[in-house]
Amino acid sequence: MTIDTAGQAAHAKGLARLRGFVTSFAELLSGTQDEAEVLQSGGKLLAALVAHDDWLPDDCAVHHPDRYQQYLLHCDSRERFSVVSFVWGPGQGTPIHDHRVWGLIGMLRGRERAERYHRAPDGTLRSDGTVGMLRPGEVEAVSPRVGDIHRVWNALPDTPSVSIHIYGANIGAVERATYDPDGTPKRFISGYANAHLPNIWDRSGRA
Repeated sequence: MTIDTAGQAAHAKGLARLRGFVTSFAELLSGTQDEAEVLQSGGKLLAALVAHDDWLPDDCAVHHPDRYQQYLLHCDSRERFSVVSFVWGPGQGTPIHDHRVWGLIGMLRGRERAERYHRAPDGTLRSDGTVGMLRPGEVEAVSPRVGDIHRVWNALPDTPSVSIHIYGANIGAVERATYDPDGTPKRFISGYANAHLPNIWDRSGRA
């Protein structure tokens, strides 16, 4: 059997980036509960992670022909935060939805567009009138405090896009809602696309 030592080294280096990010984010949350500080400092950590495209495991970047995929990369043992990769096939997107917790979105590959909404006095949802574009290395924040309702889609018609999301909970277990344009909510719990996780804690390669 041939061992691809170069491939193993690249894989180990990639998981080291993810491991370092997870450790730093956990330390951040141990030091502050202030959401504004978490979003500001955590955004810098995420920007440093998505500045490199050499760490995401291949099986957490696979797009589905019919719908976007949400792969769990890490969940904090106390469920204070989770790290996921969103993989968008060409033209794929979400319905209007909320999060119920703070979140950070960092673009790794491709392009992503997002349209934010707010609830009007009559209860309907209204677009804020702008569509943002997220490019590789860029980070944006969401939360009930700064704006929590949006829809997102792959801005590229013929190429998959990948973004990395950090949420202030085990997001796959949070009860949230999608919305019709008239504001009618539909309950959902997203779960995850993957049944296994990358082992970021195995350091046996050092031997």
